[in-house]
Amino acid sequence: MLINICISLFIILELANVLTLYFNPDTKLFNGMGAFKAWDRIKNDDRYGDFVRYLVNWIAGAKLIFIALLIVILCFGSHQVKVISCAAMILSIASFFWRLFPLIKKIDLNGMIDPPNYHKTLAIMILSIMGLFVTAFVIGVL
Repeated sequence: MLINICISLFIILELANVLTLYFNPDTKLFNGMGAFKAWDRIKNDDRYGDFVRYLVNWIAGAKLIFIALLIVILCFGSHQVKVISCAAMILSIASFFWRLFPLIKKIDLNGMIDPPNYHKTLAIMILSIMGLFVTAFVIGVL
């Protein structure tokens, strides 16, 4: 039951991110690009604007793949598949701290994100999500 709740919450969260990236990327909400001070300048740049907008849409598309797979797992997966999926989610979410966190921290500490210290808030949010999946995994295994 907790696994289903975690997966459902993650789907909702990521769907909000996807809708933001596709339809309102300038916002600071739901991981929108507006938090990055360089966004307005670079998205309108003649040379790099299309490339940056492509990457934002590519990220949204990659998130859709996760969402679709999680919906299939939620609707049709056995308990065992859901538990294994929890482990996969924990590992994939943890990858944030390997490559993305050092970059977002550097960008933030260089004053390029509004609000300041966003990297700390993001780390807490991601650790919380991981904590939910770890809890669901442990309960699911027992």
